[in-house]
Amino acid sequence: MLEGLIDRFHLVKRKILGYGRITNEELDSISKDIRIALLEADVNYRVVKDFIVGLGEKTKGIELSKSLKPGDLVIKAVYEELVELLGGETRRIDFKKNGFTVISLIGLQGVGKTTTAAKMAVKYSSRNPLLVPADTKRPAAVQQLQLLAQRANTPMVPLEKDSAVATVKKAKELANKKGYGVVIIDTAGRLHIDDPLIEELKNIHGALSPDYRLLVADGMGGQDAVTQARLFAEKIGLDGAILTKMDGDARGGAALSIMQVADVPIFFVGTSEKLDGLEDFHPDRMAQRILGMGDVMSLVEKVKTVEAEIDQDKMKKKVMKGELNLEDFLEQLRAVKKLGPISKIAAMIPGVRESDIDEGQFKKMVAMINSMTRRERLHPEVIDGSRKRRIAAGSGTTVTDVNKMLKEFFYTRDMLKKFGKDLPAKMPFKI
Repeated sequence: MLEGLIDRFHLVKRKILGYGRITNEELDSISKDIRIALLEADVNYRVVKDFIVGLGEKTKGIELSKSLKPGDLVIKAVYEELVELLGGETRRIDFKKNGFTVISLIGLQGVGKTTTAAKMAVKYSSRNPLLVPADTKRPAAVQQLQLLAQRANTPMVPLEKDSAVATVKKAKELANKKGYGVVIIDTAGRLHIDDPLIEELKNIHGALSPDYRLLVADGMGGQDAVTQARLFAEKIGLDGAILTKMDGDARGGAALSIMQVADVPIFFVGTSEKLDGLEDFHPDRMAQRILGMGDVMSLVEKVKTVEAEIDQDKMKKKVMKGELNLEDFLEQLRAVKKLGPISKIAAMIPGVRESDIDEGQFKKMVAMINSMTRRERLHPEVIDGSRKRRIAAGSGTTVTDVNKMLKEFFYTRDMLKKFGKDLPAKMPFKI
């Protein structure tokens, strides 16, 4: 996510921390580097200007502080300015205690509204969601939402009389009758914002007034997404935005501009094509990732989702006795894989970037372990030269690869045994 911007700020951060002392000359050089990094990320030029001005205010008299190094103080100022630029605080849906909450998803064609509607149903599955097809313009839009609703195990209102307005009225009736907690409307889009689209949205919202009007915009769209947010906000009003495709090569312009230019806070970001790939947007965590500080809180939250699948006490005992085997290793790898791509998980660790991780190495390791017999996985000490050749042939790797993997496994097992007494009662550790 935002890999290009992260790489640019990584270089800026190294430069800042390399200064022994920081004068106005160094601050001017730092500001110039940050300005270039933001402009290359397609951030609105007015936003860049305001950012640099705000940073200048925060770094005035920077050498007067004796508690931290000047470079650390500049990084702190950049971080605070980034958090403010990204919206300041995490925005969340405030659900009604009585009745149902209505969320209307708005946006142009091709930005991922229908998929996002299903993702939102999965995210709030505990609130008994109801999906509403209000896109009668795009061919097969209703069928697509129906298929996604089945995958999400979420009910969907049937299309009424080929009318979006009649369908949302039916949704209102069903929500009151059957006690649905959240109603998610998938509205129609166009190739551009025009009067018929705005009129249709006004009619839909007149029939079922939304508690949240959320713009769904392509995170790779840069300033186009910002322009859409500004226009929709002016014509029908917006409560927030969802940026999709943020797992791609989005430069970051939309995320860094949309709040300041259109006054539209980001609620969620789409981080994968899977139905669980919708995450809350945390400005502070995003700023930390941009500055190479990692995102430990998000990592902890992800780990908790698979923690229950691993017998922690049993694993700790095996660690302390030095009895870990490749079956345990494979179990850990599978658990980590459920968190998402290894490179994206590793990028949440301070100082690690997605480009630092070779996904292919993890696939090789899994292939090699899967090519072993059960006895070999439980007792890797029995793997001799002939077994290594068979494992290499079965996994499409080389004997050198097998040797390297086994060497690293034995080394890690010995180290974990040595320090096992200091392990916390709860893991999982990552081999």
